[in-house]
Amino acid sequence: MLRKILLAGAGLSLVAGLALAAEPEGAPAAKKPEASASADTALFTPESVGSDGSVTVGGQNIDYHAVAGTLIVHPKGWDDAAKAKGEGADKSNPEAEASMFYVAYFKKGAPSADRPITFIYNGGPGSSTMWLHMGAFGPRRVITADNGEHTPAAPYAVANNAYSLMDVSDLVFIDAPGAGFSRIAGKDKEKAFWGVDADAYAFTQFVTGFLSQYGRWNSPKYLFGESYGTPRSAVLINNLETGQSVDFNGVILLSQILNFALSVDGIENNPGSDEGYITALPTYAATAWYRNLVGPNRPADLKLFLKEVEHFATTDYATALLAGAELPPARRQAIAEQLAHYTGLPVDYVLRADLRITGGMFEKTLQAKDGLTTGRLDSRFSGPDMDPLSKEADYDPQSAALSSAYVTAFNDYARRTLGYGQGKIFKPSVNVFRFWDNGHVPPGAGYTPRAMLNVMPDLASAMKYNPSLKVLLLGGYYDLATPYFQGWYEMHHLQIPASLQANISYNYYESGHMVYAHEASMKALHDDVAAFITRTDNVRGKPAGR
Repeated sequence: MLRKILLAGAGLSLVAGLALAAEPEGAPAAKKPEASASADTALFTPESVGSDGSVTVGGQNIDYHAVAGTLIVHPKGWDDAAKAKGEGADKSNPEAEASMFYVAYFKKGAPSADRPITFIYNGGPGSSTMWLHMGAFGPRRVITADNGEHTPAAPYAVANNAYSLMDVSDLVFIDAPGAGFSRIAGKDKEKAFWGVDADAYAFTQFVTGFLSQYGRWNSPKYLFGESYGTPRSAVLINNLETGQSVDFNGVILLSQILNFALSVDGIENNPGSDEGYITALPTYAATAWYRNLVGPNRPADLKLFLKEVEHFATTDYATALLAGAELPPARRQAIAEQLAHYTGLPVDYVLRADLRITGGMFEKTLQAKDGLTTGRLDSRFSGPDMDPLSKEADYDPQSAALSSAYVTAFNDYARRTLGYGQGKIFKPSVNVFRFWDNGHVPPGAGYTPRAMLNVMPDLASAMKYNPSLKVLLLGGYYDLATPYFQGWYEMHHLQIPASLQANISYNYYESGHMVYAHEASMKALHDDVAAFITRTDNVRGKPAGR
């Protein structure tokens, strides 16, 4: 599942030489990491640069120290002791390394041992984390059109982020290997880092390396992943809990997909598997409701309307799809008419589609009479059809509407404010799909199943291993990329004891995949995440320094 429509980027190796940043108040001084490979075979050098700033959240001014830098990670099986001695080194073809870029924000004056820390990343796979950084939780955010329209070209406004999470947690924004300012190099570098398990292993090393470098092992700890960042989080938290014995306080999942067999994109290639159509229907209905295409007598309350649609989807609609060719014609007609009522699509189109509407078909057809394509990442957005005769949507209008603002704002902010990036190319995303290994070894399996990727067992394993682990699921009603009801369905089918279902909480918003692209939803998102961290951080007495 794509986090964003991927953008092309040119490669450029990192250049070392920036001064090691000063450390935040209250934290042990971090030493420059010792070389973990022989000087002859090391491909990257860790680097960092510090800066200071402030952000106002909820009327409270928060002074912080920022560090923009890189940590070096290696593929699974890498022997640091042997490599430090230069054993087995092939100088002409060195083993793969990744230089993972991050921006960390530490609240000044806060005792680091008691201050929560949250590791944040987008998905893709292959996306940088500029979206969550500049749109959701960083101290500065780019202002974009909030009405489903295309944001006008530069200059873009970048303002104080009143919804930053700096009021409750220190923050670490991480770019995946190869994306943003992160880089990969060495023998079989793509195979070493571009795959479900290889990616999660790299993030596992990053998190434990960061905890060591900044003395944060005893801080309350959280993961926050968006889109592909949610399956990454499932594998990562299981790696950390069961493989590294590092308990986390919470995992926050925004725009979730853990079982890719539920995706409504490409589902037509897996006939007989109809659950994706069922879990996408409430989002189709929310979109039609938003565009006043539900008829007749459009309900006034979206949430009550969606409860009705969810019930229909899991009962009458599910039964009809299960019947297949045995569905009686009269029943088929009745189901098609109900689907048309909920989705705003013509009855004859629903019948010709055999009651099964893919995401791309819905996006292309809903506003076809007006020559418009409906947004995938956020169905509040729309744009001109690229090809009026195509069967499915040819592009995503929300990505087209917002991407330039984010790319421009982060490039400017990194160089002007953080002091990082001179002589380097920032890659908003990298096309990993030629190399991506979608195979995954589930907990306890010992082999890679021949099936669509499903990391629900990883999250379930972590929750059973650490029964105090809390999970927060967040989603937008207008997200056609990872429909909100799909995430709900996944969570209610986790292989966990019934008692652990109480560890999972849910919040949904009248927005899309990037919930924070709608300001009212952004405020609610901040409040919900802040409340989750505050009630799960286990900090006794909640000292003012937090």
